[in-house]
Amino acid sequence: MEINSNLKRVLDSKKFAVTAEIGPPPSVDSKIIKKKANMLKGYIDAFNVTDGQTAVVRMASWATCLIAKEEGLEPIVQMTTRDRNRIALQMDILGIAALGIKNILCLTGDHISFGNHPKAKGVWDIDSIQFIRIVKDMRDNKQFESGDKMDVAPELFIGAAANPFADPFEMRIKRLSKKIKQGVDFIQTQCIFNINKFKEWMEKIRDLGLHEKVKILGGVTPIKSIGAAKYMKNKVPGMDVPDSIIERLSKVPKEKVSEEGIKIAIETIQQLKEIEGVYGTHIMAIEWEEMVPEIVKSAGLYPRP
Repeated sequence: MEINSNLKRVLDSKKFAVTAEIGPPPSVDSKIIKKKANMLKGYIDAFNVTDGQTAVVRMASWATCLIAKEEGLEPIVQMTTRDRNRIALQMDILGIAALGIKNILCLTGDHISFGNHPKAKGVWDIDSIQFIRIVKDMRDNKQFESGDKMDVAPELFIGAAANPFADPFEMRIKRLSKKIKQGVDFIQTQCIFNINKFKEWMEKIRDLGLHEKVKILGGVTPIKSIGAAKYMKNKVPGMDVPDSIIERLSKVPKEKVSEEGIKIAIETIQQLKEIEGVYGTHIMAIEWEEMVPEIVKSAGLYPRP
């Protein structure tokens, strides 16, 4: 199937791709989404919208995607298996594809214990690896998970996430291999602060030839404050923020910390561009989307192809 995805076009052309994240609001305020979308227009190839990140209620990813799509950006809908069984997931896939969304990121989702609805019950019918296979079968074989056939298949470029920093380290490669086997087209990674460990992960990926089977985009997050850096280091599972980053931020005046955090993000992207097997970057400027244009321009990634 020929997939009419701008992100796929850029990745296939071997141009260094740029995606970014739009955080959905905890309300029905579409003006926030439109404002964020217009900040990013012209600087990215596609945008993600989180789906109930940290198990906190916000506007649905698909709805936020459609609002920002109307502003001229290409969406990547995120869909977690935490809250939906395989029936609901396949229904949503049909819906987003029918509405013109061309990219999907298949996720298991953050555990409910992270969020503000501790009495909620998770579904966990399938995980992200099984979900990838379901989407691929729907797309390539016009087949539902039940084995039933459909007339018109969803035209979707299939993505998933990877964390090079979570323990055990060896399992990270095995999980990626499983996702590739199930049919994932592109990968967006966890935020990269420990670039040396990421390079080690990529070396192992190249040794197995996996870099030739999937397009990897390295995740980058600009740091706003030392407090934010320490929180990610000590409180966020699977995040690796080296002491050297904390020390670097500590050496600049307080009012310059965010500026230094942006410099670190730009330097990380410049290093990612030099790593064989990395096809792009995914910028996660959490509630700081206005800094994405500066990061993209300073990293030498503007104008976009």
